[in-house]
Amino acid sequence: MADKKKRPESLPRPVYERELLRLQTELVKLQEWVRAEGARLVVVFEGRDAAGKGGTVKRVAEHLNPRVARIVALPKPTERERTQWYFQRYIAHMPAAGEIALFDRSWYNRAGVEHVMGFCTKEEYQLFLRQCPIFERMLVEDGILLRKYWFSVSDAVQEERFRRRLEDPVRRWKLSPMDLESITRWEAYSRAKDDMMVHTDTAEAPWYVVESDDKRRARLNMIAHLLDSVPYRDVPPSVLKLPERPPSTGYVRPPRDLQTYVPDHAANL
Repeated sequence: MADKKKRPESLPRPVYERELLRLQTELVKLQEWVRAEGARLVVVFEGRDAAGKGGTVKRVAEHLNPRVARIVALPKPTERERTQWYFQRYIAHMPAAGEIALFDRSWYNRAGVEHVMGFCTKEEYQLFLRQCPIFERMLVEDGILLRKYWFSVSDAVQEERFRRRLEDPVRRWKLSPMDLESITRWEAYSRAKDDMMVHTDTAEAPWYVVESDDKRRARLNMIAHLLDSVPYRDVPPSVLKLPERPPSTGYVRPPRDLQTYVPDHAANL
């Protein structure tokens, strides 16, 4: 049966925004430490549909340098990728020295949607459960900092979020027939998650569960935990100084009517 835990009160927006800005400032410090140390950080965001993974990824990356911190959100595998070793296409997105990879869903697709929806065979699923801990152990032994977060949401809150998406024209694209299947297959996904945890919650690469019925709390809790789990330090920034603007050498800007400007839509508001 679905977990009927009491839904937490929503964190007040002023409190949330103040703490989020503080944590995002620390994430910038973490980024600079990763660059300075040549570290490699992989963060996996997994969980049920509408659990708040994408919104949290967005807040984590919001103020980071996209050349350092990349969001990895892979589409369905191509025909060629389906013939490869399952983990192969994910390896191509692992960070080099001084980089951060944020996986908005990951190789755990096989343990969840592929398994529940029958997109892989039972043999492929069992092989994944055997190989995944070995694969992650190899990443960690090679020096990659691997953090795995599972966003947990109740059935009632998930359905509520689905309904809001259905009615919101700017968020309706987030809702797919596959998402709606997760309502009718709630218990199947629950069993799949439990089996996944049994096989892949290891000492080298443990799972961290994020309660996400309140998205604001979930974002703050996840980011705070990530920061606490990495031994970063404050790297002093380079000292920069604006140079004096040199005197004009006689440049004259071309007449404005020789260029096509965007209409001033804002003037009509």
